[in-house]
Amino acid sequence: MTNISAAITAVGGYVPDYILTNQILETMVDTNDDWITTRTGIKERRILKGDNKGTSFMAIQAATSLIKKNNIDPKTIDLVVVATATPDMKAASTSAYTASEIGAINAFAFDIDAACSSFLFGMSIAARYIESGIYKKVLLIGADKNSSMINYEDRATCIIFGDGAGAVLFEANNEGLGIQDEYLRSDGTGREFLRGTHGGSSNAITDESLKKKNHFIYQDGKTVFKNAVFNMADATEKILDRNNLENDKVDWLVAHQANKRIVDATANRINLDPKKVLMNIEKYGNTTSGTLPLLLSDFESKLKKGDNLIFAAFGGGFNWGSVYLKWAYNSKKNN
Repeated sequence: MTNISAAITAVGGYVPDYILTNQILETMVDTNDDWITTRTGIKERRILKGDNKGTSFMAIQAATSLIKKNNIDPKTIDLVVVATATPDMKAASTSAYTASEIGAINAFAFDIDAACSSFLFGMSIAARYIESGIYKKVLLIGADKNSSMINYEDRATCIIFGDGAGAVLFEANNEGLGIQDEYLRSDGTGREFLRGTHGGSSNAITDESLKKKNHFIYQDGKTVFKNAVFNMADATEKILDRNNLENDKVDWLVAHQANKRIVDATANRINLDPKKVLMNIEKYGNTTSGTLPLLLSDFESKLKKGDNLIFAAFGGGFNWGSVYLKWAYNSKKNN
């Protein structure tokens, strides 16, 4: 058995400039600020504007911020993984383009998609490559341009989602820090409750499907909410039990920012002090693959070497799980 663990050694993030507030949404759909805030905890979300700007634009920005902030030579990166549900285009991978644009010319690259659990599952992938001892630096980016698949006449989805990206660098650690354990699960019977039916290989986009707006995502809010509350909390509890980790030993809960009530339910399940729950959903909404790394980017200065972090996510598919990670460094002030 190897004593190498995969640790996060650097983080970066990016959100677009344009802010879509609840007040603006009030002019677009039948909703209001109080209704949105009470049910989701969201006050505003960021939207990527500009012609031909896709997910890769944000992925590149997030990766570049990580590279510059930590003085990393991109030529030393071995692998670039982009976790996304909204790739730039079909066939041509978003990750390959991102790697080239940031100067990671010696890396191979691929995309992964597990909806809102994409980044969480990506953490597992990155860890295995590092633990193999073959690869030294794995750049994992979570990025989604959700506005590209949202119907802004559907209040069930348009109030929730925003655009954004975050990046982390995984490297080997010999101090017992980094990823300690993971509990990841999927259930394909749930795909009918959160999906975009047209645009994939099962159903091509046609004039008729465009008229019916079938290329946008659809969500059965009550069913998704119920499953998210149970499974995120259950996975979090299981990872604690499996590692004999008492809630007072958990320093931070890093939970997917889908809905404040879901995050609160997860924290309540393990009786965690609300002060230990990282939250930025009020600013960004649900950025899908971007939520977890954006939390790390926003709150990096609070994280201390040796801190116990519990990650949790739930997404379409259904896909969900939890990861237990020991933080590997003390951040520099004013990062």
